[in-house]
Amino acid sequence: MAGDMRRSGGAERVGLFVDGANLYHTSRALGFEIDFAQLLDYFRGGTYLVRAFYYTALIETEDYSPLRPLTDWLAYNGWQVVTKPAKQQTDPTGRLRLKGNMDVELAVDMLEMAVHLDHVVLFSGDGDFRRLVEAVQRMGVRVTVVSSTRAQPPMIADELRRQADNFLDIADIAPEIARRQVESRARPATAAPAPAPAAPAPRPTRATPADPFADTELPEPEA
Repeated sequence: MAGDMRRSGGAERVGLFVDGANLYHTSRALGFEIDFAQLLDYFRGGTYLVRAFYYTALIETEDYSPLRPLTDWLAYNGWQVVTKPAKQQTDPTGRLRLKGNMDVELAVDMLEMAVHLDHVVLFSGDGDFRRLVEAVQRMGVRVTVVSSTRAQPPMIADELRRQADNFLDIADIAPEIARRQVESRARPATAAPAPAPAAPAPRPTRATPADPFADTELPEPEA
């Protein structure tokens, strides 16, 4: 599937629909982070990328959301970002959980866009999307589902994989869409400086917008 997507000779009209929470958990389970600029470039290869949608619920704590740097970056770099506030709920054990299901928003946009597309690419393994995929296929649109069977546990529901025209395991394209780690250069050896007063450790900073939870332990939204 990866080769077909890259080498298509026609101007196939493609739309990307990314379930943000699902993609985050899938890539984390596989041990890498998504470079969203590289992801766009990958699916532009040999196709006409009409729209790229990213869906996520925002965790709002006072005036700050750990996902805000990512969603802002995406909005300025070729993505159509669809958000809503996550809702806080307490489970039977008293633990705080965050709910932010974006299934309806994704389904409405996909059905509206389907008439303008030849090929829909859905980044999700959620079996609830099976009927949506079936509806889009009846409109004459091919559907590729991107998730993973190699994660532990597998992230793709079997019924969704069977319904799709194509299944693309994200592990197969990880080398082309993973965020590159930049190693710091070692400084040349010098004479040891005089001891300085101890300073408090700096607060960790977020490495890139692709890693929205790098400096926080806030609970993750459930898909």
